[in-house]
Amino acid sequence: MPLQYSEIVLEHFRNPRNVGIIEDADAMAIEGSPACGDQIVVYLKVDKETKKITDIKFQSFGCASNIATGSMLTEMVKGKTIDEALRITWKDVAEALGGLPPVKMHCSVLAVDGLKSAIKNYLGEKREEKFTKEDLVNILSKILYPNLSIDIVSLKMVNYININEKGKVYIELVVSPEDPFRNHIKEEIEEKLKKVPEVKEIEIKFVY
Repeated sequence: MPLQYSEIVLEHFRNPRNVGIIEDADAMAIEGSPACGDQIVVYLKVDKETKKITDIKFQSFGCASNIATGSMLTEMVKGKTIDEALRITWKDVAEALGGLPPVKMHCSVLAVDGLKSAIKNYLGEKREEKFTKEDLVNILSKILYPNLSIDIVSLKMVNYININEKGKVYIELVVSPEDPFRNHIKEEIEEKLKKVPEVKEIEIKFVY
């Protein structure tokens, strides 16, 4: 059965806004992986006095929803201050698009992650050397269960987590062996954790 997209999504897919590269960007960020699905690149120009985002562009390497969310996000962000932009959530983007199919809701998460990473790069923020359980929960809370568009933490699918001193992350997930999204969830967790320099090894176990 074909996916049902809103007219707003289709409009932004067919006529995406703010696509391209800002050659003299003040900051940029890449989120996602073409090997695992979608990827987005976000470029920012910021007024140093007002802290307003004067220009924002994106490049999309993915599906129609990836393009539409990047287009909508850039429209929502342009002209806003850094602080205002940071308050935009993936739910805000999805609602502005008139909703997304549940299996495509992760595209709005990806777009907002790209924006926030670009802003962090602009601000020159650096991670603390220690990767904490709170950091891990924050990453897991951005992974949505496709059919429900609810994150796996809220669904209580995360049974146990641990991080040792050598950088090994251990995660237990409550997922049925028959669950069609079992491997998808595992791969998405691994993809996000591999980007964290402090994480040296990842072990994910399913319990049921």
